[in-house]
Amino acid sequence: MNVPSSISKVAVIGLGNIATRHRRNLKALYPNVTLLAMSASGRIPEEAISDCDGIVGSIDELIAQRVQLVIVASPAPFHARHAIALLEANIPVLIEKPLATTSEDCQAICKAAERSGTPVAVGYCLRYLSSALQIKALFEQGILGELYHAHIEIGQYLPDWRPSKDYRECVSARPELGGGALLELSHELDYSQWLLGPLAVQHAILRSSHELGLEVEDSADVMSTTQSGAVVTIHLDFLQRQAYRRCRFVGQLGALEWDLIGNAIYFTDGEGRRALYSEPEWDKNQMYLEMVRDFVAATQHQTNQAITLQEASLSVSLIEKIKQQAQPKAVS
Repeated sequence: MNVPSSISKVAVIGLGNIATRHRRNLKALYPNVTLLAMSASGRIPEEAISDCDGIVGSIDELIAQRVQLVIVASPAPFHARHAIALLEANIPVLIEKPLATTSEDCQAICKAAERSGTPVAVGYCLRYLSSALQIKALFEQGILGELYHAHIEIGQYLPDWRPSKDYRECVSARPELGGGALLELSHELDYSQWLLGPLAVQHAILRSSHELGLEVEDSADVMSTTQSGAVVTIHLDFLQRQAYRRCRFVGQLGALEWDLIGNAIYFTDGEGRRALYSEPEWDKNQMYLEMVRDFVAATQHQTNQAITLQEASLSVSLIEKIKQQAQPKAVS
C-alpha cells in the first residue's frame, strides 16, 4: 500500500475554486511537496497554473508519477471514475463532498476501497469548524436532554457565489455536473446526521424559481424524523440575498442555537439566553487545513476524525430518498 511516511508528491484533480484552495493549502502545509494538477476532463489548460509543479492529462499519468495521495475535487458525477482507479492503484484519496451523485457510485467506491484496503475519506470540511467540534461535544454531553425538534437552514444567492462567472454555467446550476441545492449544500445533510443520527424522510418539496431559471432545484424543504421520533426540518436554498446558515435544536432542558457563519453557539433555558462559544474572527480556511492534516494522519494509521465512506454514503442515500418523496416544482 502506498502510505506516505513523509509527503513529497501529491495531486489535486479539478481546476475549480475548491481545487485551487486545496492546491494552495497543500503548498502551505508541505512547502517542499511536488504538486501535480489535473483537470476533471483531463484537458491540458492553455493558461498556466501558478500554484502547482506540473499538469497531467490522465489518471494513468498520476499513477505513473507515483503520487502519494490525491484530492479528488472534480464535479461529483466524476468522483467514482477518478477515485476507483486511484484506489485500485493503492493511492490514498480524499474525495470532495458529496461522495457521488448516486448510491450505485457510492457502493462502487466503497467496494474499491474495501478490495484495496487503501485509505479514503470525504471532504465535509464543516465538521472541522471550531464551533462544530464544540456543538458535537455538547450533544455528547446531553445538554438538551431529550431532543424534541430541530430546524436547520442555509441560504445564499447563487449569482453572488462567484460574481465574475455566469452562475448558470457553474457546477451548482448544471444537472450533468451534480448541481442543485441538495447536492451542493449537502453539508447540512451530513452534519445533521452526524449530530442527530440517521434521519427518515417524511415529506419533501423541491422547487425551481423563475428568478434563477435553473434546471435543478434552487430550494429544498425536508421534514424528517430521528430514530427517537424528534422532528427535524431542513431548508436549503440558492435564493437568500444575505448568506444565512443557522440551526436550532430544542430539547427537554433548553434550546441550542448554532450560527455557523458567526461561528457561535447559544443556549437558552429557564434562566435566559447565553453564549456558550463565540469565535467570529476564526479563520475558516483552518477547516480545510485541518481536514487535510487529518486525512494524512489517516493514511499513516494515526488517530483521526476523517469522514468515512459509510458516513458520506448516508448523505447521498438521504438525497435520493428526498427526491423520491418530492417532484420538483416551479415557483414564481
